[in-house]
Amino acid sequence: MRAFFAVLILCAASALSSVSARAEDPIDTTRTMIEEQIKAFLKDDAETAYSFAAPGIRAIYPDKNLFFAMVKKSYEPVYHPGNYAFGRSRSIDSGALIYHEVLISGRDGKDWTAIYQITRQPDGSYRINGVQIVPNTDSKGI
Repeated sequence: MRAFFAVLILCAASALSSVSARAEDPIDTTRTMIEEQIKAFLKDDAETAYSFAAPGIRAIYPDKNLFFAMVKKSYEPVYHPGNYAFGRSRSIDSGALIYHEVLISGRDGKDWTAIYQITRQPDGSYRINGVQIVPNTDSKGI
């Protein structure tokens, strides 16, 4: 009976460690971050959306309101997408740099591809370092 419980405990520990390892996957982590930022844009929550910006972006836009105004003006498909889906993702240098392709159907009826560049910070967290938007949803690879 003890052997059964020992095996059960080992199986549970193994399952928990594999869930933890998956949760720390930089692709999954950064994909979730992009989704959270898009949700913040949809709610007009400038503070939350700005919280995902990398230090370089914060240096250019030192205030959440300036950042939000820039996004509204220049990144409408990301600011208020109609629908979106993730395309390809790429991790470089063991997750130090992550690229995500986000395919967007804009509210204006046009299709867009947004390429997110995300960088790992010295503390191990990730921040969005830039987004390039091009009209089109064909995945060209990154």
